[in-house]
Amino acid sequence: MSGVDEPLDQADLSSLLTLIFDRYGYDLRGYARPSLQRRAGAVLARSGLATLADLQAKIAAEPASFGDLLDSLLVHVSAMFRDPSFYRAFRQRVVPMLRTYARLNIWICGCASGEEAYSTAILLAEEGLLERTQIYATDLSPHAIERAKAGVYTRDEFDRFAANYGAAGGAFDLARYFTEAYGRVTVREFVRRDILFFQHDLVGDYVFGEMDVICCRNVLIYLARESRERALAKLRESLRPGGFLCLGHSEQLSRGARDQIVDHVAEERIFRQGARA
Repeated sequence: MSGVDEPLDQADLSSLLTLIFDRYGYDLRGYARPSLQRRAGAVLARSGLATLADLQAKIAAEPASFGDLLDSLLVHVSAMFRDPSFYRAFRQRVVPMLRTYARLNIWICGCASGEEAYSTAILLAEEGLLERTQIYATDLSPHAIERAKAGVYTRDEFDRFAANYGAAGGAFDLARYFTEAYGRVTVREFVRRDILFFQHDLVGDYVFGEMDVICCRNVLIYLARESRERALAKLRESLRPGGFLCLGHSEQLSRGARDQIVDHVAEERIFRQGARA
């Protein structure tokens, strides 16, 4: 039986990724191999199967098992108001410019369980902008999208969210945005109503444009170089002139992208495209 830390056969991993694309339409072949290898090894260890070839045979024969595999191969690490300094900078350096826009379109890429989308909605509500904003929140995983739509979190998660919210410059008690029952908290309807959650493949699917803000934080680091460049090109294409692109702390624009997008808050990886007409 294979363990999590044992090297996986790269040909078997490639074959598994090809099957996933051919049979189910999810193209993970452009994702960074070290991350995929670690996650595939963990899946294999939990499954009780001996090799990736066995795992491939299982998902080919049992389509119902594929959803769990996909969910395990993708990265869903998130928290509300994660990286509080980013949200402070967004509130102080981006929101004043957004106030001048009649309507706002915001795209949250790789929304995982919805935490970043809800954090953005809460911040905009406090700044009086949510009612004129449409937030599009996307993720490759259908399971993640269902969890995001539900907006239900544990009490322990909420405690971590509340600490981040305070550090991010939150104006109130975070509890005002949730209801609580049976040890779980649920995002209130007024926070949820301007968010559309849906499945989208940043690398393989078409772009949808006219975005004033795109948050694609801690997503590109999991893509191999060619796929990362393709994703960045799509993000640039989706931004309106003067729009803001927000990346994660470990992510940078390529040299070519800097011909069109410039630093706005460099230390928080907030960039701006051109000038709004």
